[in-house]
Parts: sequence; C-alpha cells; structure tokens
Amino acid sequence: MDGGGDKAEADEHPHPYTVEAYVTRDRSEACLSLNPPKTLCAQNGAVKETKLELEFKRYEVHEDKMRGVYRPKGLLAYTAAAREYVRIL
Repeated sequence: MDGGGDKAEADEHPHPYTVEAYVTRDRSEACLSLNPPKTLCAQNGAVKETKLELEFKRYEVHEDKMRGVYRPKGLLAYTAAAREYVRIL
C-alpha cells in the first residue's frame, strides 16, 4: 500500500471538519455548512438541506470589523431570488 489515494483525498478536502456559517444580508435565511458542499439552511422556521455554492465578492466594514460578502455561483447568481450572504464563521 502506497497511501497515494489518501493524499489525493486529503488534498481535495484539506479540513474535513470545517464549519462555515452564512446569513443573508436581510437576515431572512441562515446557513450552516458542516461538511461542504452540503449545507443546512433555515428560513421561517423551516430547515432544508441544500448545496450552497458561493463565491467571494468583496469585503465590507461592519462594527469596526472586516467581513466577506458572497454571492451564489453559476446560473443561480442571475436569478431574481439571488441573495448576498455574509460569512459569520
């Protein structure tokens, strides 16, 4: 056994226990990603599992701290329902 497959997996997912949290700018939806690409999003008391693919757009200042603003990737970015998300964790 040369372990080559293990290294390839490690490179693909460098931190298998990464936690990321996002909230929409209007605070209507909050998302928690425990094992990307699957994400749990809550809106109006309902929770759904979704594939949330975001790309960085810009930094902004909020309460004297910098935070990143993200938008959906791909075709979803061009829909009327596309929201901006702020990374909080």
